Amino acid sequence: MASESTQLVVLGAGPGGYAAAFYAADLGMQVTLVDEEKNPGGVCLYRGCIPSKALLHVAKVIDEARHADAWGVSFGEAKVDLAKLRAYKQGVVDKLTGGVGQVAELRKVKFLQGRATLTGPRSMSVAGASGTTELQFEHCVLATGSSPTRIPSLSIDSPRMLDSTSALDLPDVPKSLLVIGGGYIGLELGTVYAALGSRVSVVEMTGGLLPGADRDLVTPLQKRLEKQFAAIWLNTKVVKVAEEKGGIRVTFEGGPGDPQLFDRVLVAVGRRPNSAIPGLDSTKVVVDKKGFIETDGQRRTAEPTIFAIGDVAGEPMLAHKASHEGRVAIEAIAGHKAVFEPLAIPAVVFTDPEIAWCGLTEAQAKEQGIEVDVAKFPWGASGRAITVDRPEGLTKLVLEPKSGRVLGVGIVGAGAGELIAEGVLAVEMGASAEDVRLTIHAHPTLSETVMESAEVFFGQSTHVYKPRRK
Repeated sequence: MASESTQLVVLGAGPGGYAAAFYAADLGMQVTLVDEEKNPGGVCLYRGCIPSKALLHVAKVIDEARHADAWGVSFGEAKVDLAKLRAYKQGVVDKLTGGVGQVAELRKVKFLQGRATLTGPRSMSVAGASGTTELQFEHCVLATGSSPTRIPSLSIDSPRMLDSTSALDLPDVPKSLLVIGGGYIGLELGTVYAALGSRVSVVEMTGGLLPGADRDLVTPLQKRLEKQFAAIWLNTKVVKVAEEKGGIRVTFEGGPGDPQLFDRVLVAVGRRPNSAIPGLDSTKVVVDKKGFIETDGQRRTAEPTIFAIGDVAGEPMLAHKASHEGRVAIEAIAGHKAVFEPLAIPAVVFTDPEIAWCGLTEAQAKEQGIEVDVAKFPWGASGRAITVDRPEGLTKLVLEPKSGRVLGVGIVGAGAGELIAEGVLAVEMGASAEDVRLTIHAHPTLSETVMESAEVFFGQSTHVYKPRRK
């Protein structure tokens, strides 16, 4: 058994963990990064954000090829080589995780592959293939991430039952696929399988897809998905799944009424924090009723030497939120004045069209009784949107009525995930609609829709006639 000491241990090498470790190394700390994978990357790079976006890119290419006939270009029906597609996706994952591993070496961050057990507020053991290492540390950052939520009543032992991890492995292209959960994971993966040729049905227990997003942003996506998917059942629960010779028999409460047979079923009902860390009870770290580790504004836990960031430390479970939390934790450890208090954390759903929002949503304003003005610019009036045949989009600003300060931004449309960054900056900088209106945007671009939304607020949009309410 080896024994080592280090200034900082980061447990979990996802986007939060490796960002924290690398920043700490940049600040001159001695850093050890611990994870069970052979390279840093975490769920995001190995089994989440990156492989799913690689497959969504392929799905978009297939969909555009099918619709190109309307533009006078015919390709014929796409032929999918599933083995080659898997290899492409895995190549993307390998390139990125290998690259992050190289960056760790360049920064002289020691990477320990193995399973960690905390043995106290300043120590842990790491069991790896070559033996166990005892680590003494001054500080530790817990960045253990999250895992797909499992529902006991739907957890039958069958290869036909998928979660987000196994679905990304592309075991086959089933003739029929039921997606349980109308959130972003279910809709993204459903989009991939529909493009590859599956008859996809989605069941959602609430009254709308993507609960939490403003309805005017969801509507264009839902209209498009209604054409791509075999069925979308809202206000519907799955009460029973049972395997039989031909597939999985699913019984519903609401929706289609009669039980339906599917080749495969994907359960995508959310994620749960990985807070069941071995040995955590040897510290003062507190876990709340939802399974999140409790932290303060600097992401310090009840144990002064231990910090927690990312999915394990609370909602929203987003990679970019984890990365920024990691930097705050490291600055706090380094003795700098730092606190995690963003005004806007962007959320992006990588469907087609994409949906993105940040800051205060219109729905949240109503729930909280906050008076706001909402200015919307329809992409049907955007020259760029029309040239790429995607006029179904919408850009909206949520504004403080008197000052015109930008409180939130919402976008649905092609490339919304790229456009939302301007909205985040506007909210964080306290920009007003006047600031956005006076910012010259290139033409013809989709980013112009942000500027023109601000012009709508003043009743002066060049391409939309909508006088301002008096």
